[in-house]
Amino acid sequence: MEQAPEEELWLIADGSDLRKPYAEAMPYLMPVRDLDEQLVPGYRTLNVIGLTPGRRGLLYHRLFSSQAPDFVSEPAEVQRALQTVSQALTRLKVHKTVTWLLDSGFDDIAVWRTIWEQQEHVVARLYHTDRKVTFQDRQGQWIEGDIAQATAALRPLARVETSLQVKRGEQVRPKQQPVPVDLAACPLRVTYWTNVRRKGQGKLVTREVWLVQVRVLGTDWDPWLLLTDWPVTDAASAMRIFVMYRQRWSVEDSFKFLKTCLGWEEVQVLDLRGIRTLVALGWVAAGFLFNLGVTFDWAEVQLLAKLGGWEPHKGRTPGKITLKRGLGRLFEMLTTQAILSGYATDHQGLPPKIAALLRGWQPPGHL
Repeated sequence: MEQAPEEELWLIADGSDLRKPYAEAMPYLMPVRDLDEQLVPGYRTLNVIGLTPGRRGLLYHRLFSSQAPDFVSEPAEVQRALQTVSQALTRLKVHKTVTWLLDSGFDDIAVWRTIWEQQEHVVARLYHTDRKVTFQDRQGQWIEGDIAQATAALRPLARVETSLQVKRGEQVRPKQQPVPVDLAACPLRVTYWTNVRRKGQGKLVTREVWLVQVRVLGTDWDPWLLLTDWPVTDAASAMRIFVMYRQRWSVEDSFKFLKTCLGWEEVQVLDLRGIRTLVALGWVAAGFLFNLGVTFDWAEVQLLAKLGGWEPHKGRTPGKITLKRGLGRLFEMLTTQAILSGYATDHQGLPPKIAALLRGWQPPGHL
């Protein structure tokens, strides 16, 4: 990221659920939502991917559970991620502007407050349309109301065409196709206390921002409502915000890979530390496969490839199937260790013949 010549760095934060609907024995399971919005057992993860027009890389990953002893709160986990990434980018911010691209799960004034205090920018999709704001109507007057009321003051700025996977008209199922998109915006003022979700005395401040509406025409989608501190005053600036937010979708494949590559049945007996390690290794594999700053020079990638049965060949690197197989074998090894350890604890040792077999085993000298 530091070597990227571009002057902008975009940060995509994602709060993903790792679901295990039928698990009972896995440690510190917490309730998470499945695709039908039903509560099932699982874990939460926070991930941050950095993008420039020419590069991208995984900057932050953490798996957590509300049931774990080290858990404070989910907002505290988000604040930890924001601050950790910002501190890591201190040198880059001297010559790059940083913008966070956030989905509606981060519709939180405490999140925006921290980003602004770090001298960074935000483009965030809104969820709470009842949030109190002051908006400027089309006559230039400032009016107190909420986000929903502010949509009546939006000024049409541009119509653009993009490619989305949508269902239009009488189409039976969604497909990737060109669609027209209308962009509109209006100025807002957001007033908040600086000590929200924070100890100590705060002060009341007002921030000038913009509300941007993205309406995909010819579909039954609700309009996207975006909040940003970047000025949105004409077609070019509206298009820029739309393009920035669309970048979130460019990394969706890496998140999908992580959710499907982990064989949860194999890790039910691991402790939370072991599960965190496995998910982190899953991100190593995803980082290599989806160009997130991980290269084949990483020893972890080479070991996963070897575990997956990859044979070195000039000009050929391991693929998704090989790395998933390598992760699976690593899962099996760690699961075996956990089962053996649990048995030895419960029975004051292993059965004599198995203990003798394991004592005679030595790791190979060359991997």
